[in-house]
Amino acid sequence: MKHPVNDHALDLIWREGRSYNGWQDKSVSETLIRSVYDLTKMGMTSANCSPARFTFIDSSEGKARLKPFLMDGNVEKTMAAPWVVIISHDLEFHEKIPQLFPHNPGAKDWFSDEDNRKTTAFRNGTLSGAYLMLAARALGLDCGPMSGFDNAGVDKEFFSGSEETKNWRSNWLCNIGYGDDSTIFARSPRLPFEEACQIL
Repeated sequence: MKHPVNDHALDLIWREGRSYNGWQDKSVSETLIRSVYDLTKMGMTSANCSPARFTFIDSSEGKARLKPFLMDGNVEKTMAAPWVVIISHDLEFHEKIPQLFPHNPGAKDWFSDEDNRKTTAFRNGTLSGAYLMLAARALGLDCGPMSGFDNAGVDKEFFSGSEETKNWRSNWLCNIGYGDDSTIFARSPRLPFEEACQIL
């Protein structure tokens, strides 16, 4: 029988999870980042197509490459974060369908239409980016997602030089580390059920 997770887990992942703008001076190991991905990859996607791609950056050299493409308000917090992730999707994800959906390798052909493939990559890549943030919170880390950057510039700088990454397209960025509580704002309101939902 399945049981709900306890209140501590719900608080950690949902009720008390916040978007951080600053970071404690506390390192995050590559081992922990790999554990975040190992949880993330278990999230649901259409036909297990798994189009999300993640570029994890912790080096000063990598951050220096990213810096010119950041909106001014995102520079300081990104340079200070232990890790920043470029959350992307692969427009040619369908090539891996035989590996990921082995009971029906012909499902690759479901995505032969380019427009459908782009829509599927964006939708499911976005889902997986959300899974990444929830996985990070579940492992005791904090996140600072951002959309203020030059996508085309990031794609050219980080993805154009490799056959493996040339079809990756950035979606958003997320800083990861141990958040500094003094840098967060009061929680903004959320819509009540009656305004956001309907039951038919």
